[in-house]
Parts: sequence; C-alpha cells; structure tokens
Amino acid sequence: MDVSRTPDPDGSPVRSRARRLALPLAAGVCAAALTAGCSDGSGTAAPERSTQAAPARAANDLQDDYQAVIKNVLPSVVQIDAAEGLGSGVVYDGQGHIVTNAHVVGQEKTFKVTAATGGQAVAARLVAAYPEQDLAVLKLDSVPGGLRPAVFGDSSAVAMGQIVLAMGSPLGLSGSVTQGIVSATGRTVSEGRTGGGTGATIGNMVQTSAAINPGNSGGALVDLDSKVIGIPTLAATDPQLGGGSAPGIGFAIPASMVRTVADQIIKDGKVTDSGRAALDITGRTVLDDSYEPAGVAVVEVEAGGAAAGAGLRAGDVITRLGDDDITTITSLAESLAARKPGDQVPLTYTRGTQSHQVRVTLGEM
Repeated sequence: MDVSRTPDPDGSPVRSRARRLALPLAAGVCAAALTAGCSDGSGTAAPERSTQAAPARAANDLQDDYQAVIKNVLPSVVQIDAAEGLGSGVVYDGQGHIVTNAHVVGQEKTFKVTAATGGQAVAARLVAAYPEQDLAVLKLDSVPGGLRPAVFGDSSAVAMGQIVLAMGSPLGLSGSVTQGIVSATGRTVSEGRTGGGTGATIGNMVQTSAAINPGNSGGALVDLDSKVIGIPTLAATDPQLGGGSAPGIGFAIPASMVRTVADQIIKDGKVTDSGRAALDITGRTVLDDSYEPAGVAVVEVEAGGAAAGAGLRAGDVITRLGDDDITTITSLAESLAARKPGDQVPLTYTRGTQSHQVRVTLGEM
C-alpha cells in the first residue's frame, strides 16, 4: 500500500505525521422494552410473555466513556515543535521521556514541547532515534506540572472493531481528538521517503479509521480503558486521488514495539536488540526486459551473516522468500518485517541462468 506524508499548512512538505482532528462523539442506541400478549385460539388469553430486551447503553454512556478517556490520557500527550514542522508525542515515564516518531524529529537535536492541555513550552533534547521503526525518544529539560506518563496497553489483545481515539496536534490544533475503530491488525506498511519520511518498513501495524492528519504523528491511539495501544504514524494515500490521503485508513505502531524500542533507548542510548529479521545483504531492485521489477540483486553480502550462511553471493538475484514473491527491495523488506530473527525460511534465487532454493536462518537487523 502506498503511503506518504502530507504538507503542513504553510505548504512546505513534511512527513505525514500522525495528528488528530476533533470529531463529534458517536451516540449509542437505546432499545425500548416491549411486552406482548396473544390469544391461544380458545378464547383464553395465553400467558403473557416478556420480550424485553437487555438494557442497552444510553447515548450519553458512550459519551461519558469518551470524555473519561480524554480526561485520563490528554495530559500525557504533547505537541513537538521542530524546525521543519509540528508533531505530537506521548509522555513515556516520570523522568520526562517523550516517545514520538523518528520522522517528527528528523535530523534535529533540540525541540520545544508543549502539553496538549496548554501551558508554557519546555525545552527537550533528542536521546536517540531509530528510523528503522520510525520511533524516537526525547528528554524534557524539566517536567511541567500537569503532565503524567501514559499507560501502555497490550497490543497483542487489540482486535478489529475495537473503538479507539487518536490524540495529538493535527494541523497544529493542539489537544485534538478523533474517533474510530481498529479496522485491521498485523499490517506491514512501507513509508515513503518524500517530505522527510524515514522510508521504514514496519510490521504488525494497527490500522484504524480514526482520522490521522499531518501533526498527529507520534501521538496516542488509545482504547476505552485509557491505554495507549499504538503511536499513529501515517495515513494511506490513494493514487486515484492524486496521492492524497485515503479517508479512514491510518496506521499506528503497536505499543509492544514502542516499549521495546523506548526501553532500550532510555537504558542504553540506542537500540541494541531490534527484534527485526534481516538477510544481512545490500541489495537493489532489478528490472526484466519489459522494465518491470523482477527481483533483488545482491550487491554485497555481510561476512558471517544470514545470506552468507546460506551460500548467497554478490550477483545473485532473490526472487522468493517463504511464500512471498520478491520483486523489489520494498517487497523484500515487507517480507522480512513479518518474520523474526532465527526463523528458517526457504529462499529462491537465480545465479546466471539457473534457479536455486536454499534454506536461510534469518539474522537480526
């Protein structure tokens, strides 16, 4: 699926940051209680049977849930002011660490951070970024009153149809909230590099219908238990709309990956264990005689890496990994993103005019 980053209001290109827009709250439906009596044909009234439905949630019950979540989570959401534009972030702990997207911070090292609920801007510095997963951690110079750490949920329990809210600063509108559902899980999505994007291929993303707009990137996708289940990152684009954002299709990095990356950055200043599979090669997309993508040519093989262990060498062209056809670097990255280091996978490649299949034990990025 094509994804892109949309321009900020001033017209300058900026990476499609996960931002939010305030939308009307949905109302529930209240069912009426019904009872009915009927004749049994003998002139004697049959016993009255109750067909009363179970009490339905009143419209304001769901509204109260939304408002409670907003009250609980919004103090954990911040706006990040970077030189190239605005993004969002989530307070990760009581020491002032903020988690956001790598494409929000770009190449910058210092930032101004403002609570979504308002107040004075506070200086922050970059601890480290991990563009491969489009995540970064900042550290506030001081923690203003009113900010509190978010509670991160279990992303493995996220299910289709679950109601979610997205919180952030879409289009610079700080503290905005949009509402939707989880429309799919387990998506593998490749970002573009245009407008400052990282070009990352990210697996196991949460797809949502909650509006994701420029500035939402790095904010919070939360469930009705007030737990962050993902970090909104980008919106899908529709080529038929001239590359504009496709309505109702946005993606968030799952909370489990956010914790994995953030914990390592806070502890070690970098990611030491990515949990992402790798072939340990440098490659490029090759074209066939019709100028169509036809595989990934191995340019360089890392000594002692996964590909070297399977006998691959420079010049080989990878055409299949597991059940996935490999036609481009992106398709290879997407196939690897869905796997784990140590997985043993059949790999098909051509060398000269001959096709070969080997079993490769994947390494770690």
